[in-house]
Amino acid sequence: MEYETIAAVDLGSNSFRLQVGRVVENQIYPLDSVKETVRLASGLTPEKMLDEPSQTRGLEALRRFGERLRGLGEGAVRAVATNTLRVAKNAREFLVLGEAALGFPIEVIAGREEARLIYIGAVHSLPLAPHKRLVVDIGGGSTEFIIGRKSDPMLTESLYMGCVSYTLRYFSDGRVDKRRMREAQVAAAKEIELIAHDYLQLGWKEAVGSSGTARAIADLLELNDLNPGGVTGITREGLEKLVTLLVKAGSIHAFNAPGMRPDRLPVLPGGLAILCAVFEELGIERMNYADGALRLGVLYDLLGRFHQHDMRDTTVEQFMRRYQVEKGQAERVRKTALAILEQLAGPESDEQEQQFLSWAAVLHEIGISVAHNGYHKHGAYILTFADMPGFSNKDQARLATLVLGHRGKLEKLAALPPGDPGWRLIFSLRLAVLLHRTRDDRELPAYAVNDAADGFLLELPARWLEDNPWTAAALNEEIMVWRRVGMQLKIKTLGAARGH
Repeated sequence: MEYETIAAVDLGSNSFRLQVGRVVENQIYPLDSVKETVRLASGLTPEKMLDEPSQTRGLEALRRFGERLRGLGEGAVRAVATNTLRVAKNAREFLVLGEAALGFPIEVIAGREEARLIYIGAVHSLPLAPHKRLVVDIGGGSTEFIIGRKSDPMLTESLYMGCVSYTLRYFSDGRVDKRRMREAQVAAAKEIELIAHDYLQLGWKEAVGSSGTARAIADLLELNDLNPGGVTGITREGLEKLVTLLVKAGSIHAFNAPGMRPDRLPVLPGGLAILCAVFEELGIERMNYADGALRLGVLYDLLGRFHQHDMRDTTVEQFMRRYQVEKGQAERVRKTALAILEQLAGPESDEQEQQFLSWAAVLHEIGISVAHNGYHKHGAYILTFADMPGFSNKDQARLATLVLGHRGKLEKLAALPPGDPGWRLIFSLRLAVLLHRTRDDRELPAYAVNDAADGFLLELPARWLEDNPWTAAALNEEIMVWRRVGMQLKIKTLGAARGH
């Protein structure tokens, strides 16, 4: 389905942002942009728990966003959460409340997925250029580094350092001096050293800063004539002068330079220290600024899904190649699993369920690349922890559950509640795999599947079962597998039922 109006919600570590856009062909024109300074990262305790005040600020912001988004279809809104909600131990509890306040699902995305979306947003706000660009985005809890050419990211990384976390660590009382600033810069430099070699080796022609930290610093440098020769953007010389001014002021409270936005002042020292380290470690002399960042990237990624350019499809294809999936068997299982789901759910089955079942079907054997014994467990592990562009953490967990459940005991899926739609997908995939055990293109029997009380009903020709005793034995085992988790699989042949 396509939408005329779409929206992105960015639950950042420093601020929550909402951007609403109007879709005209392949372009997005902004309608509304709202920012709420939440400082979620400042509410993260040493035990990695979000405290009550930060949760309250976040939920209040999401309620306000929810009012603006009321009336939009679920597919027209994508909400993503970043570093603080990646690391908070009580993130799940907060997200349940957050989704209720917002009225839409919230996805926690991995660092590299955040980097990919940031790059998409940045390049859509910059002039077209044939050369490689380095995009650096300093957020509240993490900093993303991306090298890309045109609209394609080539190298992505996310480092656990941000303007909020560094300000809290090195400038918690608001005081700024040379020693503290140097300590913060050295700490950031050590993090950047881990990726510097690969980035310098790939190289770039233009460096670009995105998001609030880069914009605030660029404004300060330009409005206070700190750049040499009236150069725009961010320069190494300008950064050094800004550090000198901040140290001279002695604290963020005494810093009163023209152009300093009040909402950015409390986290300026941490962001400035990180940016200085970026310039030093990557040998940057000048950096431009891009208005677009994560939320614009989310909007264009969402638009791509409407136009059948879903990054998740590309990722699945790449995984099939990387893990040397046998394409013939994957396609046989995919078609049959979808046909089974259609019988269970009818022609109006949920499009998202079809997508996930299709992806799980073509990836169900990727674990064989690790070891054949327990390959479904290896596959689930890969899908849980690998970087999968386009997929949120929740998406990956859902995909991993399907792959884990496609064979073997079902007790390992105890966390899946009774009646959850996931059971229907698991049944569809398990039956498809079982029917294609011969791994060839022989014709399948005329089967029928239906939902039944506490389980499923499978109808098969008795003659076919007699002619395929290996599969018949496997189906009998399948009856017991489902029974052990309190569900029924009934197999009906010529009006007789096997299994209870």
